[in-house]
Amino acid sequence: MSLIFLALLLLGTASEATNDVKTWCVAKPSTDETALYDNMNWACSQVDCSVLRQGCPCFYPDTVMNHASVAMNLYYQSRGRNKWNCDFKNSGLITVTDPSYGSCSYQ
Repeated sequence: MSLIFLALLLLGTASEATNDVKTWCVAKPSTDETALYDNMNWACSQVDCSVLRQGCPCFYPDTVMNHASVAMNLYYQSRGRNKWNCDFKNSGLITVTDPSYGSCSYQ
């Protein structure tokens, strides 16, 4: 087995292992409210954000930060969890800690 083939095989295995790690996308805490609204509106134009409606699992806390994070994550998850799907003009943050709370599941 050639060293190049072995290196490619190992790189493929490492890449697959990384893809198995569950990640989520949330808004950076330093993001201003205008950008959060923009992120939320854009993400919800691309995916179903009905979990954010009043009376639904992710409505509370009723803050722009919370709603934007849920919307951004819905988009990120629906597009395959690629780092560029959590960029949102550098206002998204990928985390390995599940941000779900109460009955609000971040998928």
